[in-house]
Amino acid sequence: MMSTEISVVVPCYNEADNVLPLVNALHAALDGRAWEVIFVDDNSPDGTIKAVRQLAAQDPHVRGLLRIGRKGLSSAVIEGILASSAPIVAVMDGDLQHDEACLPAMIEALKTGDFDVAVASRHVEGGDSAGLANKWRHFLSEQGIRIAKSLSVPVNDPMSGFFAVQREWFEAIAPSLTGRGFKILLETLLAAPKPVRVKEVPMVFRDRLHGESKLGPQVMIQFGIMILENVMKKPLFKRMFWIGSSSIFSGIAYKYLTRSKK
Repeated sequence: MMSTEISVVVPCYNEADNVLPLVNALHAALDGRAWEVIFVDDNSPDGTIKAVRQLAAQDPHVRGLLRIGRKGLSSAVIEGILASSAPIVAVMDGDLQHDEACLPAMIEALKTGDFDVAVASRHVEGGDSAGLANKWRHFLSEQGIRIAKSLSVPVNDPMSGFFAVQREWFEAIAPSLTGRGFKILLETLLAAPKPVRVKEVPMVFRDRLHGESKLGPQVMIQFGIMILENVMKKPLFKRMFWIGSSSIFSGIAYKYLTRSKK
């Protein structure tokens, strides 16, 4: 029996209709490899964990992790990675917008030992954000890219929710992560020892098939807090600069929110 080559962590909330299609897609993308998928469910009222357990009873590739009394995408990702058994762990959304066909290239990049992180990127040649119809996502993606560039984060798509890491590398960083917010990749890159070795694989972002986006105004606040918590670790002159920048970001976000409600 082959040891597990990759664990795929899927943080989810109200994604019951997407469980089976995603698992079928992973079977096709990872054919010939030893893999597992871990659905980390924040006690979804639509019965997501029930759908996962029903499938797990028939498919040994499927695992479910039910969280009660705590919520949040970033913390779900952290728990899922720490519960994984493979040396390589990928993180992807449960809404079918991430192209699972990127996984083999991400796995091979990390297996070389030359990279710590592989990112499925919309912003490299061959990538596209065609499925990014949600205005919140557009706004957050644009602001995240600007902030990441200013902080010298070595990736073109720091707001990607689809990435893979060496598990041991991530475990060393995990104690310094807050687990708040929804963009765990950006926080991980900010917290990681430098230099971070990143491989970007082109991805075409797809349309959502079932359910609705979970993004809302609270995401703006969580994102801003995460950035502030990370920049507060910097020297004082940088800290003051970034606090000012974050205030500007908050003002922009407020104007955007109030405009979108009209």
